[in-house]
Amino acid sequence: MPSVLVVGYDPSAIPGVDAQALRVALDKELARFGEHGIDAAMTLVVFDESAESTLVASLADRPWDVVVVGGGIRKTEQLLPLFEQIVNLIRRHAPQAAIAFNTSGGDSVEAAQRLL
Repeated sequence: MPSVLVVGYDPSAIPGVDAQALRVALDKELARFGEHGIDAAMTLVVFDESAESTLVASLADRPWDVVVVGGGIRKTEQLLPLFEQIVNLIRRHAPQAAIAFNTSGGDSVEAAQRLL
């Protein structure tokens, strides 16, 4: 069974959004992977000193086939340093994994499928 790690920005760290509703949507998307025969997990990071250790622990959990980096990290100009850090950590700690990019929290399965 293929394995996918989805890396997203922790909705509880985004001011002015309904973090609980966004988390429900992310969990729903994560469940969709199982419907496609894909073993998936999600790691949510924030732009602080914990990002690296959080992501490295998830990357080391198993040999991922694909790591999907969320659009919220990739598209937000202020998070460019975090995006660069994530890409480099994936290269270093999961070199076997393809790197995919979603456009929203609702198309992570399709992003991963492009590379599986």
